[in-house]
Amino acid sequence: MVYLVPLIIFMDDISGNVSKQWNKHHIIYMLNANLPRQVMEKEFCVCFVTSSPHAAHMELMRAMKQSIAQAAEDGIVAWDCKNEEEVLLIPHGHFVAGDNPMQAEECSHAGLCCNYLCRTCKVGGSKEYKESEVGYNSIFVVGEAHEPESTAAEIRKQFEFTFKPGATSNIKAATASTGISDKTTAKIINTLVELGKKLCKHPLNSPATSEVDIQAAQKKQLEEMLQGTDFDTAINPLLGMDNMNIHLDTPMEILHTILLGVVKYFWAQTVFLLEKGKTLDIFHCRLDSFDKEGLNAPSMNADYICHYKGGLIGKHFKSLTQLMPFVIHDLVPRSVLNAWTLIGELVVLLWHTEIKDTEVYLAKLT
Repeated sequence: MVYLVPLIIFMDDISGNVSKQWNKHHIIYMLNANLPRQVMEKEFCVCFVTSSPHAAHMELMRAMKQSIAQAAEDGIVAWDCKNEEEVLLIPHGHFVAGDNPMQAEECSHAGLCCNYLCRTCKVGGSKEYKESEVGYNSIFVVGEAHEPESTAAEIRKQFEFTFKPGATSNIKAATASTGISDKTTAKIINTLVELGKKLCKHPLNSPATSEVDIQAAQKKQLEEMLQGTDFDTAINPLLGMDNMNIHLDTPMEILHTILLGVVKYFWAQTVFLLEKGKTLDIFHCRLDSFDKEGLNAPSMNADYICHYKGGLIGKHFKSLTQLMPFVIHDLVPRSVLNAWTLIGELVVLLWHTEIKDTEVYLAKLT
């Protein structure tokens, strides 16, 4: 028997220390998407792949891609303990998990702060356009989908600017007009641009360096940096990964988008209103005396939440979204209370949908 094994690939920055002091490491983990949800997230089912405090994200991803491609080509012989026979496993990437900044980098996208803010489609435009009525409404409509081939072509186009005058402004304009920015090749492009600027500057009474000489020096520098390979091999490896469209296969990560996004900032504004109205003590007492029986939370430490109100994490916000309407019903304006009610409904729907969709998908796989 031959079985396909879909892999969930996770990459992010973590601390390499046991203590709280930050010591950034880049890591990659994998999970088998065929596993039931009940065991998928258990520690013994999460496979550590690689880690490095020095190698860049995409360097690790390039090695990961090559490893999966080689395993898919050769197959992996394993023993099926249920049917008591040898089987052949063919792994392939299913989707890449991570937080929004990391997923933007994996898609060679400039992130949420650029004009074209979506890594999946081409929605967006200039600041003036997005502030207009038509432009603002267009943000909520799905745009033309990004394709890995067109993204790679745009990166090559930006690379060609490095050999022409005005490279910095041209590359910046290209990023602003497309949202495409490949950090994998950024070091190469920046080095060549800086070399061109350096050669253009010449002391007084000395002959100027011709454009041909500048390009020759840049190409020589490029050959040294690529070490015998071509520029295409330096582009984001995930753009050419088999059986994966990286723009579509980086699903939204709810933690940073909702709990540490919308909820976190709305919590900060609510705390501001409570402090301004001198009702934070009342909020503290109500939170401390709240019945936590149905929250599925180990504890709701009101002292901690009110004292470290600016440093809460996801588990605090997940519980607060369900509590807030009952605790602040007469402490804030009606509009704020209504907003918290909607946030509570949103969080419940998102987590319920995530669990339900995953279970339906796994049922189809098995």
